Formats: sequence, C-alpha cells, structure tokens
Amino acid sequence: MTDYRRPLSFGLSLDPTAGSWAQTRQLAQTAERLGLDHLAVQDHPYQPDHLDAWTLISHLSALTERIGFVTDVADLQLRPPVMLAKAAASLSVLTGGRVRLGVGGGGIPDAIASMGGPARRGPDMVAYAEESVELLRRALNGEVVEHHSPYHSVGGYQAGPMPPRPVELWLGAQKRRMLTVTGRHADGWISPLNIYVAPREVPARQQIIDEAAVAAGRDPRTLRRVYNVIGAIGGPASGPGLVGDTARWVDTLTEWAVDLGFDTFVLWPVAEPERQTALFAHEIVPAVREQVEAIRSAW
Repeated sequence: MTDYRRPLSFGLSLDPTAGSWAQTRQLAQTAERLGLDHLAVQDHPYQPDHLDAWTLISHLSALTERIGFVTDVADLQLRPPVMLAKAAASLSVLTGGRVRLGVGGGGIPDAIASMGGPARRGPDMVAYAEESVELLRRALNGEVVEHHSPYHSVGGYQAGPMPPRPVELWLGAQKRRMLTVTGRHADGWISPLNIYVAPREVPARQQIIDEAAVAAGRDPRTLRRVYNVIGAIGGPASGPGLVGDTARWVDTLTEWAVDLGFDTFVLWPVAEPERQTALFAHEIVPAVREQVEAIRSAW
C-alpha cells in the first residue's frame, strides 16, 4: 500500500474547444457551485479548434470566486519558463491564489514544431524541462533570475509580482527520466489519463518519484499525486476508462487513494458532462472521502 495520507481533492477537466465554449463556461460555474476543488484545462494550442489555455483560464477565473485552476499541462516548449511564471503569478494575484501550475516537457514534437517550437525529444527534452522547472521555481519565488545555458538565456530578470500564496508546480510525467525530475523538483506529479497509465503501472512510477525525492533530500509525502480519470458514471457497461455505477467509482477511487497513493482525481467525462459532474460531486466525492478516512482511521 502507498497511501501518503494527504488530504483528498477533486477536479473537473474542461473542454477547451471553441465550439463548446458556452457549455464549458456553464460547467466551470457548476463545478464551483457543487464544491469541487479544481478546474483543469489541457494545453494543446496547435489544435486549431482549441482556445488558448491561459486565455480560457483567465476568463473563467473572472466568472468564479472560489475554485482553483490548473493547467493540465502547460507545454514548456511553447511557453518560456520565466514568462510562464509571470503569467501564473499575475493570475494568482488577480484570483487570490487560485492558481496551480501543471507543466510538461511537450509530448508532441511535430505539433510543437508547427508553431515554431524547438520540438525537442528524448533526453534533450527532459534536460530542457528540468532546467525550465528550476527557472520557474526561482521566478515564482520572486528571485533575480540570471541563467545562461544552451537551453535558456535569462539576463537578470527581477521576478514578480509575488503571488498571495505559493504557486504549486505539478509536473506531468510518464517515463523514468521525467518521473525522476518530478521527484527532484516538483510539488506534485500529474499522471496522464488512466487509459495511458493504467493503475497496475502506477506503483512502479510512484517508486521512481519517491526514490528521486529521497535522493534529493525531499520527503516524498510532501508531493501531490494527481490522476486524470476518464470514464462514465452509470450508463453503458463499456467505454474508455473507468465505467460503472457509483459504487464501482467509489470503491475504485478509494483503492487508488489508499493503494496507489493518489490524493487528487480529475474527472474527464466521456459524455453528458453536466450530469456526470453532478453525480461525481454529489455521490462519488463525499463517499470516497468517507471511505478513505475510515480506512486511515483504522490503521
């Protein structure tokens, strides 16, 4: 069992498609009203029908008051780290600290190149991402950032403004090298969707993160662990991801919390997003919290 005993949180992934904007706006307000913790927005700006993630988040933040926002995940090859830190800190100031910054190394090189990005691959991408995360951290801390390398040239930027609360850096990672970077530098791990990283594959990845954290002098229990969960609550018995009635969802998310170590679950509904969000918030979230607390109390 790998329960880090962190408080649980729950979120909803929003569709950034321009044609679905009215529904996305309504869903964001519904998620806040129902008490969810996070709204997650994917970052694929090379998709012609996608709205820009930061523009979408900024607009939605003005339509909500409490719920947090997270990029799931911002592409570091298209968003220079010091400028990304400026954007995150600025939005954090404007929203009273409702910003979490999920970032990734950039997993679709050809698409990145189509927008003028460098399309780094393999170890080169990982080295760039690690350096980017370190620069993000320094900038979010309000430091003077000066750094010169083959990847970045920053000539003494005085970072700011200071956000009202630290902006957590969560790293999207799937393979060993990026998981190691997560353990060394990030505040949390964002796992790809459960159809890409299956539950049976999670323990080995958690172990890589934990070992890297310990080697860097960090406590693995301080890192958030986020699982993007695609599926359907109720309805047909088949479909992508986690499909089943509310009892199956409650038992499965409970197991993934206490056995796999996840503390944050982001719902990606495959259909009927309004209905699925309501079921998730009303029936799944409170029951999972109750079951996890009961298990933890019994230990």
